Amino acid sequence: MKILIAEFAVGTDIEKSLIPEGAAMLKTLAESFVRVGHEVYYPSAGTDICAGTPLKSTAENFRHVIEREAKKYDAGLLIAPDGMLSELNRILEENTVNLGCSPSSAACCADKLMCTNILKKAGINAPEIAEKAREGGKYVIKPRFGCGAEATYLVAEFEKTEEFIASEYIEGKHLSVSLIAGKKPLLLTVNRQFIEFEEKKDREGENPAKTEVSVIKYNGSLTPYQTSRVNELYETAISTVKCLDCFGYVGVDIVLSDLPYVVDVNPRPTASLFGINRVMKEEIGELLLMNRFGELPDSVRIEGEYHFSKDMLGELFGKS
Repeated sequence: MKILIAEFAVGTDIEKSLIPEGAAMLKTLAESFVRVGHEVYYPSAGTDICAGTPLKSTAENFRHVIEREAKKYDAGLLIAPDGMLSELNRILEENTVNLGCSPSSAACCADKLMCTNILKKAGINAPEIAEKAREGGKYVIKPRFGCGAEATYLVAEFEKTEEFIASEYIEGKHLSVSLIAGKKPLLLTVNRQFIEFEEKKDREGENPAKTEVSVIKYNGSLTPYQTSRVNELYETAISTVKCLDCFGYVGVDIVLSDLPYVVDVNPRPTASLFGINRVMKEEIGELLLMNRFGELPDSVRIEGEYHFSKDMLGELFGKS
């Protein structure tokens, strides 16, 4: 089969700091599809991942390249900022078989307020959305339509805005569950996420905090993470992707406290895939195709563990 994989950072070169993570995910997927006998093509604004065939693209024509090229291939997969994923998946679906989430599911996951309300209505634990700060409280502020830990802050006070949402801060272990969602969800791994809190006293950008803040940053993960509560985490992740009607690879971010709290849902390949690829015996490319065209196995084989940091990805795939 001929497969198109479009990753936003590599395909546009808009935000160079995102290229290491984007290139790591793209290379992992491309090499996997190639190993099981498929041809891979990917838009690139200059980054060469040394796997598959690059298609020249720019920030201005990234969407057009997807629309034009997808018609030539048997299937496609998109990795893009949450706010853009729904539109790009719609373009992909109109021109080839989409191996990822539907546009409607991607849109629900992208809207952090809507996503939280859907989860809570389904009985899935998620941090409470805060309308105003209370004395002694801690809150996580992030863009309503954000991506990962982008522009995310830990604060004691905040001003409510339309662009940001504030939720109660949950103390606990920062984890993610990676799985393939579909007719029969396939669990891959639980991953430990390394989250850093960096003190910041100024108010650069659109930070709506009224006082000193801590910037929340993601700095890699450990795969797999061993815990006695793995079944509890898996049940939460499966319930989450089912109620959001996700499809394909999904990363469910969870803070594990007295209960598992879902803090974000990524309806696309995530950076954890870079580590999973090094401990999973099955090929992620083959699993994604089986999910769409066939039937998934009951489980995957995991051997060993792998830890990576964002600095490591920067060294491997180039820094800005």
